[in-house]
Formats: sequence, C-alpha cells, structure tokens
Amino acid sequence: MKLDVNLGFQQVQALRDRTTHPLHQRNLDVVIKHMKAEARCDVQGVLDTLVDKPEYKWHSDRANPDLNPKGTKQAVADFYDMWSVQTGAHRLEWDLTRIMVTDDEVLTEGVMKVAFPGKTLLSMGIAADDPEAYYLAMGITTGVWPVDRATGLLVGEEVYDYDKMGGILDRKITLADVTELAPEAFVYCRTASATATRFLRLRLGRPTGRLCRPVSGV
Repeated sequence: MKLDVNLGFQQVQALRDRTTHPLHQRNLDVVIKHMKAEARCDVQGVLDTLVDKPEYKWHSDRANPDLNPKGTKQAVADFYDMWSVQTGAHRLEWDLTRIMVTDDEVLTEGVMKVAFPGKTLLSMGIAADDPEAYYLAMGITTGVWPVDRATGLLVGEEVYDYDKMGGILDRKITLADVTELAPEAFVYCRTASATATRFLRLRLGRPTGRLCRPVSGV
C-alpha cells in the first residue's frame, strides 16, 4: 500500500486550473496553500492562511477542546503540535472524490490515509509489532473550509469523519512506500489577473495585488 502525500493538494489545484470565477480561484488558492503547509508539517505556514481568531470544529468529537481549537492562532498551533508534530503522524494522503467551491467556502471529501509511527501507536496502547514501521489510519473524511470574504483567509476548518483506526495494524508500511513531496509543495505563487483584481475591488471594496512567495520546507 502506497501513500501519496501530494495527491490532495494536486487534485484541488486541478480544479483551480479550470476555474474562472475570481472569488472561487482565491478560495481554492488559500486551501491549496494550507494543504501544502500541512504536507510540509509547517505549522507557521498553516497559521499564515488563517484569520486572527480561527475556529476548528471536529464534528465527530465536539466536546474535546484539544480537537476544537478556537479564538487564537496559538490554540491552532498547539493543536498541530500535539496531533501532527509530536506524534509524527503528519504524512497523509487525501484522495478527493468531491471538491466544491462557493464564494464563501470550499468543501473537500474523500478517503484519507494517515501514517502513524509504530512507536506512537504503542504509546497509545495499540499493539504495533514494529515501532519503526508506519501504520495507516484510513477512512472517509469531509472538510469544509470557510473563507473570510474580506481577507481571503480561512476562518478555520470543519471536519466530518469516521473512525480511521479500525484495522490499522493490517495496513503496515515503511517510509519507502511514502512518496516524496513534490517541488510545488515548497512554493506558493499566485498572481491576481487584471480581471480578478477589478472584480475583487468591486465586490470587496479593497485593493488586491500580486502574491508570489516561496516558502522553505521543514
């Protein structure tokens, strides 16, 4: 079993490439930028895509404050540090079968696989037979990405998913089964066209410009 860590953002990019609506282009751009930062395990890159007071909603466990950070970017940073950085479970594939975009949000849905190190599973009380191997959590995941109309930044994430841990020990892989990050994961470049600029000025009442910013990997 393979894990393609580029698949999700490349699929969103494919929709972006054939989208002509300026606001929809902008909304897809910020989701792509966010997904690339997650793929790099670049917490600061993730925070750069969010409004100042973001809110994450994990609808399968809304009572757990650790899964539902809100109010500050630091709360979101702590969430990523706890669940991605410290666990080492930041390598994921999201094979999207549905991508929808409106003026105010993006929806992505498909089978997500997340590679958990064996040593992390052992610390969770799951009897992995090899602490140096990786094991794939897998399940359908739907993400809703609300976008702030004024800034073009993400208000947060809303996640709907099912238990991905069932049968995880049967899905053992090594790092050799994980694709390398594609070069485009380390570069974000967006240039607003003249048409898009005029459109956004009319709709938002504020100027827009050119953004072309390389970001380094971690």
